Amino acid sequence: MDPSTNHRGWADRSGEFSPAYYAALGPNKVSNSLVTLLDHYSSREASILALGCSSGRHLAHLYANGFENLTGIDINDDSFTVMADTYPDLADAGTFHTGAIEELLPGFADAAFDVVYAVETLQHIHPEDDRVFDELVRVTDELLVTIENEGPNPDAENPAEAVEFVNGEFPLYRRNWNRVFTNRGLTERLCHPSKPDTIRAFGTVDRE
Repeated sequence: MDPSTNHRGWADRSGEFSPAYYAALGPNKVSNSLVTLLDHYSSREASILALGCSSGRHLAHLYANGFENLTGIDINDDSFTVMADTYPDLADAGTFHTGAIEELLPGFADAAFDVVYAVETLQHIHPEDDRVFDELVRVTDELLVTIENEGPNPDAENPAEAVEFVNGEFPLYRRNWNRVFTNRGLTERLCHPSKPDTIRAFGTVDRE
């Protein structure tokens, strides 16, 4: 699957794994983990960017727990219509952008956000678009959190060789996120393997 086809599949998605699907599920243990992580490594005043935020179930939980400087990106425009219906306070308080993260991140300033996080989003980035990981490091001022499915063979050198198709529809690329981001200058502060996702937190070096 080429990058543009991959993007269209998520931009037009309905049914399972759509914004309405995730809104119906609501906050979960991952939402709780994000609050715990951000309380430990950051502060309630942090500027936070959520990648692939969908209709905002994790952001809504952060907002309910006192994090108010919130920004989200999602490629599916229905995300923010559903958010306005399901989490209207979040929709009013936050700043949201429709589009692919590969296209939107270059528009943000260096160290634009104290915290950047992704939940089961980076695992769908096509190998041809892996330059976006450099952009993630660039826009992160303090903390980058990845909650992604690394799978049984995250050490494959080429993620295209460690790909599976979920429900036969869309690709999930296996990567070792420690290697991806430590090779780009970040320091891993936490690694918590779980099922299906591994939670990792990366800190940046002090910026001048």
